[in-house]
Amino acid sequence: MDKIFCACAPAPVGPYSQAIRAGGFLFVSGQIAMDLQGNFVGGDVAAQTDLACRNLAAVLDAVELTMENVVKTTCFLTDMADFAAFNEVYAQHFPHAPARSCVAAAGLPKGALVEIEAVAAL
Repeated sequence: MDKIFCACAPAPVGPYSQAIRAGGFLFVSGQIAMDLQGNFVGGDVAAQTDLACRNLAAVLDAVELTMENVVKTTCFLTDMADFAAFNEVYAQHFPHAPARSCVAAAGLPKGALVEIEAVAAL
């Protein structure tokens, strides 16, 4: 099991790794709309989804993977009324449509509207 950390994505805001490589997979921790300095960027759900996906892609790139390697995502929205807007942006980053769960969350770190975690095949 290898812990992954790259300066190309926001540092964790708690006691966890950006990603863990284990058993032929990369498990990427949830990504929200944060910049590299750890500042929450905010914006509407579309803007937050785009930045969360770009942060996820940066972690994958650090181990020479792409979004095409993602086989499963778990997505959290604070308001399921944002589901359509979220899906529109999400589909641009995941045209291969990996398996996915999407659930409503009462709250997310830093007041985010969306958080995305992923499992990628190595």
